[in-house]
Amino acid sequence: MVNVIFVHPDMGIGGAERLIVDAALALQNRKHNVKIYTAHHDASHCFEETRDGTLDVVTCGDWMPRSFFGRFYAMFAYLRMIFVSLYLVLFSGEEFDVVVCDQISACIPFLRWKKSAKILFYCHFPDLLLTQRKSFLKKMYRAPIDWLEEKTTGMADVILVNSNFTAQTFKTTFKSLSSITPEVLYPSLNFDAFNEAIEPPSDLFPPGQGPLFLSINRYERKKNLSLAIEAFGALKDNLSEDEWKGTRLVMAGGYDERVTENKEHYLELRNKAEELGLTDHITFLRSFSDAEKLTLLDSCTCLLYTPSNEHFGIVPIEAMYMGRPVIAVKSGGPLETISDKETGFLCDPTASSFASAMMKFIKDTKLREKLGKNGRERVLSRFSFKAFGDKLDRIVMNLLQE
Repeated sequence: MVNVIFVHPDMGIGGAERLIVDAALALQNRKHNVKIYTAHHDASHCFEETRDGTLDVVTCGDWMPRSFFGRFYAMFAYLRMIFVSLYLVLFSGEEFDVVVCDQISACIPFLRWKKSAKILFYCHFPDLLLTQRKSFLKKMYRAPIDWLEEKTTGMADVILVNSNFTAQTFKTTFKSLSSITPEVLYPSLNFDAFNEAIEPPSDLFPPGQGPLFLSINRYERKKNLSLAIEAFGALKDNLSEDEWKGTRLVMAGGYDERVTENKEHYLELRNKAEELGLTDHITFLRSFSDAEKLTLLDSCTCLLYTPSNEHFGIVPIEAMYMGRPVIAVKSGGPLETISDKETGFLCDPTASSFASAMMKFIKDTKLREKLGKNGRERVLSRFSFKAFGDKLDRIVMNLLQE
């Protein structure tokens, strides 16, 4: 039995948080002692397992600001994670053998003060590639942060990544770490959570008789959610009046009132739908529950996954497990998770390309079942929670033997 601490910036709702929850559950199910330390945990905006006591979550440092008048988010995120790490090492009284941290590597030097502990860093994607640097001042601001990210990432005992795409990006981005070969640990699904009884749609979206296309992603501009709306508009132009009448799109997005971009982009997308004359056929949802997600996936014809160069993307896996095909941009992680023309379609990031794939499901009503069956089989064989947990457990145990 190993004492494992997870350190994560914000236990909200997102792909990174889902991975941390699943990793903690996987190790806890294998009789290890597990706790999660974080700077923020809101019971109204988190995964069920961290709300109902299944996982033990300790919050510290939430009194620290997230920004300074809407600026310097990265710097304050680093400071908050450093505070969490200092609290864990110096004041918590915790006995731990392994620390699993992700997203922000700046905390690793402080975690190293616990000499006997091993540190595992999970790199979802190099942070320095996620922020644009259009101005000279932004470049100056990010320079020390980028240097610190590379320097401290290399201080971990083991580095894991979520896909072969991210592994390659890691090698080309962190040139000083060229001697390190990160190990790929694909995120997985806890199938039990997706085997719950499906609730009726109720008030989630108006009933329709035609295809229902679904987009699930955070309301962030980098997720390119406008592509789903533009593709839906292009689809409309190629449908007869009868075909269009029952066709719907649901835009379901992670939404946090504390995040300015979430609020701004949500309004931007609603305005785009109005400009294209699609308002009556699009439903916008914010921060839905796990049960509502199951209902959405069960009800949809297929999932639209719009980010380009997404490092992995857990939502396509969820959709395929639920027997739903995926239309995604042919770059990044989806190249490893989706089999083109077998479990869905990999497309160029254009409205016309997505609309062409969407049209296939309107012309062939049996296509959803055919591709959906293939997708479920692919997830069962490649992305099971058991395989994920077994590999993570082996990595943790090997760490302690070094």
